[in-house]
Amino acid sequence: MSRFRVLQFNMQFGRVWDDAAPDRAPIRIEDTVAEIKRHGADIILLQEVEQAAPGGAQVEPPPNYTRLRAELAGYDGVFSYPQADPRELPFGIGLAIFSRTPLRDLMRVELPSPPIEFDFYGKKTTPTDRLLIGARTTLHGRELQLLNTHLLAFFMLGASSEEHPGQRLRVAQQLGTVRGPCVLGGDFNVSRHGSLVEQFAACGFQTVQDRETTWRRRPFVLDHIFHNAALRSVARQVVPTPASDHHTVVADFEFV
Repeated sequence: MSRFRVLQFNMQFGRVWDDAAPDRAPIRIEDTVAEIKRHGADIILLQEVEQAAPGGAQVEPPPNYTRLRAELAGYDGVFSYPQADPRELPFGIGLAIFSRTPLRDLMRVELPSPPIEFDFYGKKTTPTDRLLIGARTTLHGRELQLLNTHLLAFFMLGASSEEHPGQRLRVAQQLGTVRGPCVLGGDFNVSRHGSLVEQFAACGFQTVQDRETTWRRRPFVLDHIFHNAALRSVARQVVPTPASDHHTVVADFEFV
């Protein structure tokens, strides 16, 4: 049978959800592991794997990713931090891809952020750059391109990615180079997601769902699994979880 399952999850570096105090909730990576395992996915796309360290320091080896690799026996995995930057704020950082089949041809594309000035606890700063990563695998005898990204949340800065389209354009350009079956997952941080869906549709990619909210903090559809016409989405579900401020998105596919 050629069906396979993809899990998309912004894991918020293991910080669980607390309605009363979401930004002071404890970090329990074991809850992240349990959430991931319960879906039995063949492909796992994760954002905010680590918490950014003061001054933009990037801990090596990355602790959460190292824990995930140990817990996810039978999976191959790749991880990448974005470019190191002393302006990094203490939020989630880093992307990971896990697959039940070996990964190869790791790639990364830098996604520059525009110099929008904003205030963070009384200090003026500008946003750091973001990242798109990719890898290939062979699943059920078919080649599969995997892409994973986490874009800047312009709506948190009083702006939008429609006004500042650079990161989205770079992702779209990458989609234009794809040949063969491809899945793109990520937290796209687009509050008015219809424009994103239309943009990527013009590149031959569609999202598995764009109706159910995927973020607890605001009623936005931020998280998506996009795929091209070489794959058929046969099932999809948004699964609320207390293991993060984002819900998981799960989709089953078949090769066309």
